Amino acid sequence: MGKLVIGLLVLQLALGASVYEKNCVACHEQMPVKIDKFFYRYLLKYSSEESLKSALFSYLKNPTKETTILQEGLLNRFGLKEKTTLNDKELQEAIDEYWEKYKVFGKLR
Repeated sequence: MGKLVIGLLVLQLALGASVYEKNCVACHEQMPVKIDKFFYRYLLKYSSEESLKSALFSYLKNPTKETTILQEGLLNRFGLKEKTTLNDKELQEAIDEYWEKYKVFGKLR
């Protein structure tokens, strides 16, 4: 009975999870470099919300060694990311949530 309740709770949480949580966070949790560090590397390279989101969208649709922000050591260890399976709308939703979660603009005092 206890396992059933826990299983139902996990299922309920999974069904309510966002595209970002189900598709991005779930995978990046397994990596030694957490997802926020990738955001800050993108922010350092692309500076603005529009540039960052555009670069991330393009990269996730067609990852290449030339467009990755991974350092050589991480690239050698984990390889290049595979193309996203998300459609454009889902991908944009995930990127928008990623931006909102980690943006520093308006949060610094």
